[in-house]
Amino acid sequence: MPARKYNRSARGDVGRNLAVALAGVGAVLVGTALFNVSQAKRLNQHPLGDFVTVDGVRLHYVERGAGPPVVLVHGNATMLQDWIVSGALDALAQSHRVIAFDRPGFGYSERPRSRVWTPTLQAELLAKAIAALGIKAPTLVGHSLGTQVVIALALNHPELASRLVLLGGYYYPTARPDVLLAAPAALPFIGDILRFTLSPLLGAAMIPHVNAKLFAPAAVPAIWKDEFPFGLMLRPSQIHAEAADGALMVPSASELSKRYAELTLPMTIIAGKGDRIADPIKQSRRLHEALPQSRLELVEGAGHMIHHTGLERVVAAIENSAAI
Repeated sequence: MPARKYNRSARGDVGRNLAVALAGVGAVLVGTALFNVSQAKRLNQHPLGDFVTVDGVRLHYVERGAGPPVVLVHGNATMLQDWIVSGALDALAQSHRVIAFDRPGFGYSERPRSRVWTPTLQAELLAKAIAALGIKAPTLVGHSLGTQVVIALALNHPELASRLVLLGGYYYPTARPDVLLAAPAALPFIGDILRFTLSPLLGAAMIPHVNAKLFAPAAVPAIWKDEFPFGLMLRPSQIHAEAADGALMVPSASELSKRYAELTLPMTIIAGKGDRIADPIKQSRRLHEALPQSRLELVEGAGHMIHHTGLERVVAAIENSAAI
């Protein structure tokens, strides 16, 4: 009998300890979620530019300068501030009308959960925004995943663009383990729990590693570390957009690549030779070889953030494109 009482008592203690531990974890997660929500609300209060509403979606954009129009479309996990911090926006605005958009769900642009925001759907939204803002035949510039958006726009609305400048793009499907790791944050329920609790904390811890990989083989510029708004990137809403876009990246490249032969617009393809995010040979050179009207520039000593490390080359390519 004493042994049985002891076993029951031990089991009871284990159960109580487990309940206390679970309650503690729950309290930490709730506290973390409340903190992340309050941070997101604070960060959402300071848009940089203006808004245009198309198809019921409010898109944030910044416009500067006058002259031949240039539209800038950022990649995944960033926002239009990428073009500002790199210096590209100010450099181009000296002789061009430059419009940089926050893609749906990024920066201060909305992203309704009722739609699957493929690059093609994002391109449709941008096409309507371009028309609404009276932008005539711009040079379309896309970076990284943003290249899929501008390519989809050029394929489906060739009359809206004059030329393409593609930077560090992902054009052909490949195995991407990094996408699988990020995808859970896009899932219903489980993803919502992650992005309001653990994902912002893990994302913040990973920033130095991610930055190093983005810029390698070049050093991470001090201005990027000091002035890029990483807090916006770590909001739960943007984490969802980043994960969803990442999950769609490979299938979208597969679908778009079937139509590359339809592209007739002149284009310049630029990539860093040391790009560790989108292989410049398997991606940029392969696209160039498939499109005889394209021009390829592979920049020595530069990585994925080619518009930072190779700013002068990128600006020159955009200006030459817009002037022709």
